[in-house]
Amino acid sequence: MQRLQAVRQHTTDLAAALSAEDQALQSMPDASPCKWHQAHTSWFFETLVLQAWAPGYQVFDPAFARLFNSYYESLGARHPRPQRGLLSRPSLAEVQAYRAHIDQALHDFILQVEDDTWHQAQALLELGLQHEQQHQELILTDILHAFSLNPLAPAYRNAAKAPRPEQALNWLHHPGGLGQIGAPPAGFSFDNEGPRHTIQLQDFEIANRLVTCGEYANFIGDGGYAKPGLWLSDGWALLQSQGWRHPLYWRPREAAHAGADEWQVFGLGGLQPLDRHAPVMHLSFYEAAAYAEWAGARLPTEAEWELAAAKFGAQLLELQDQAWQWTYSGYHPYPGYRPWPGAVGEYNGKFMVGQMVLRGGSLATPPGHARLSYRNFFPPQTRWQFSGLRLARDVNTGTRP
Repeated sequence: MQRLQAVRQHTTDLAAALSAEDQALQSMPDASPCKWHQAHTSWFFETLVLQAWAPGYQVFDPAFARLFNSYYESLGARHPRPQRGLLSRPSLAEVQAYRAHIDQALHDFILQVEDDTWHQAQALLELGLQHEQQHQELILTDILHAFSLNPLAPAYRNAAKAPRPEQALNWLHHPGGLGQIGAPPAGFSFDNEGPRHTIQLQDFEIANRLVTCGEYANFIGDGGYAKPGLWLSDGWALLQSQGWRHPLYWRPREAAHAGADEWQVFGLGGLQPLDRHAPVMHLSFYEAAAYAEWAGARLPTEAEWELAAAKFGAQLLELQDQAWQWTYSGYHPYPGYRPWPGAVGEYNGKFMVGQMVLRGGSLATPPGHARLSYRNFFPPQTRWQFSGLRLARDVNTGTRP
């Protein structure tokens, strides 16, 4: 019960910093309004837990089934994702009332449920909490994108923080051989994190920290965005068509001086001077791969990342609390993968094409949500997430995976 209340309250707390107008914004088709995130996570509990397992439960509003279904084809019709920002009705107050209704119904259900029903419903309840934590991160990524388009450059929260100290880049050696990756049997994991299985790797080295803004500024200054030999073909074409010249939220300072000082960076704290020692973020996979090529290294595979994280632990700085880290692994099923039964089988499996895996966690990831086996995934052109990179390199055999 305490975990349920804490997770649901965290969503409310994240939204509390935003006005009703802020919470209605949808800045692009891939983002969603904060109001929609709050309603959708409530719909998830209503549809998959309460309607399925709570005797006599009455839905809050039957129309919400269409408005707040995300991508579950088996659960009926859905409002188009690119048009979520057009939903001025229901109002924010109605969505808040919906959340309160769901919270009370879940409270009553947990107190009254019989043991045999609880055994079956508990897994879906935990899935709902993990799902809501994913949307808590999306609330921040989506509002940051929306605020970045506002000429006033509004801040989501107080920006006061000291610049990062410089941290030396060291390489940690991981021997080749057999290893196991994937979620262990105990504890929660999404279906795409398993089954746990054995893989074989060659010797490799991995950086102890993430690539910094200052290092990335050097890449820009060296003409990194003008050298096609550094880029994958699709990335170079996208760079040309979109006019990319720097990470998504970097802005040239007016009357700029040479070097990194010419940049400002827009973040949750508004527009701030470039912090040279902070991890670079809001990179696409293509930008991360091009930087790695320029640096004489590469991106780790997801298996390398997970085994290194398990082996080196705290020696790998900024592992889960700064930026998601692009890997050179496509988002595909593990050997023996089977999606969950029922509607929740649509949660992960049907997206296993055309996307790349990110590992770790970010400054927007709720505490306790990340795991070493966690497989985040996005299309390679995605830039609005808190996505950065950690370098890897081969040992005595070149740099490519």
